[in-house]
Amino acid sequence: MKPIRVLQVLTIMNRGGAETMVMNYYRNLDRSKVQFDFLLHRQERGVFDDEIENLGGKIYRLQNINFKNLSKYKKALDNFFIDHKEYKIVHSHLNALSVFVLNSAKKNGVSIRIAHSHTSLYNLNLNPFSKERHSLGFAFKFIVQNLLKRNITKYANHYFSCGDKAGIWLYGKKNMSEVRTINNAIDSSKFIYDPEKSLQIKTELNLKDKLVVGHVGNFVPEKNHQFILQTFQELIKIKDDCLLLLVGGGPNKSVFERMAKEMNLEKNILFLGVRSDVPVLLQAMDVFLFPSTNEGLPVTLIEAQASGLRIIASDEISKELNITGQVDFMSLEESPQLWAKKLLSISSSHKENTMKKIIDGNYDIHNNALLLQEFYYNQINK
Repeated sequence: MKPIRVLQVLTIMNRGGAETMVMNYYRNLDRSKVQFDFLLHRQERGVFDDEIENLGGKIYRLQNINFKNLSKYKKALDNFFIDHKEYKIVHSHLNALSVFVLNSAKKNGVSIRIAHSHTSLYNLNLNPFSKERHSLGFAFKFIVQNLLKRNITKYANHYFSCGDKAGIWLYGKKNMSEVRTINNAIDSSKFIYDPEKSLQIKTELNLKDKLVVGHVGNFVPEKNHQFILQTFQELIKIKDDCLLLLVGGGPNKSVFERMAKEMNLEKNILFLGVRSDVPVLLQAMDVFLFPSTNEGLPVTLIEAQASGLRIIASDEISKELNITGQVDFMSLEESPQLWAKKLLSISSSHKENTMKKIIDGNYDIHNNALLLQEFYYNQINK
């Protein structure tokens, strides 16, 4: 019997939150029963493309969603679904932009149409300490996403979300009884805190006697890197033997490298780029800083908790994320100086093995992958 082929719709398969989550599930499915294929919106290859093809997945590419050429994009979508009648399940991870894909899928007879919310754009969150939040580009994205989401329930007939906050944002409170939470689950065995490994990594990176602050996230406005730099600048005024590890890529990385130099921080920061060894790098960190302005329930913070880290996160992030009791939430209206003092106050906390808490909180991938697999299977068998 051939496996059910599910079409996963994303932008590009690089190491973003939604992409990492999809790959975690993909690796742990029984691929003799369920196979993923991918409809992407970039022509260039992503870091996961080789792995997808090795696992038996097919990759299709469309143009980027551009509102100047929207009619051309919609026609390309229709042509895709006309040419690929084999897909009975479409699972779109584009948040409100999923309306275009799911509308076309509905017109062309796809019976199972899943919208998946990974974020929440409740307000512009113009953080007074971060000028990049005032960008016209982000304001445009915010307005468009909030307008488009009104039509999501017209075209999707299954509603997925990473958590309550993201679900309410995309589908509205009145539809929450129909929303299925798909946990941003991880393979917790890869992240277990190991004091010997932690010391080894710190020694290799020449960080043994330093307080290491970490952040994992691509250089996009939502991650609020300017606020991270400002907080770290305040921290080294209090304690100078600190180092900041920034893991992630994106076109704005060079902007923040220049900013760090202008702030005289370059000797205290390592810009590590996109990495495949995040579980190892998390072992080297002492505390984790995550002042994002808009998130759903980020997989990065599940990984950080699984590594035993204490975390300071913005209170824009859903409180349900705190599955280990290791997360402190702070308002972005507070100054970088206060964030720095909080970082220092928790830095003396000892890291611990939190694997049992991750499993008990239902964020380990093995059981979650089985549940998603059963969902797809049951829908097809209906």
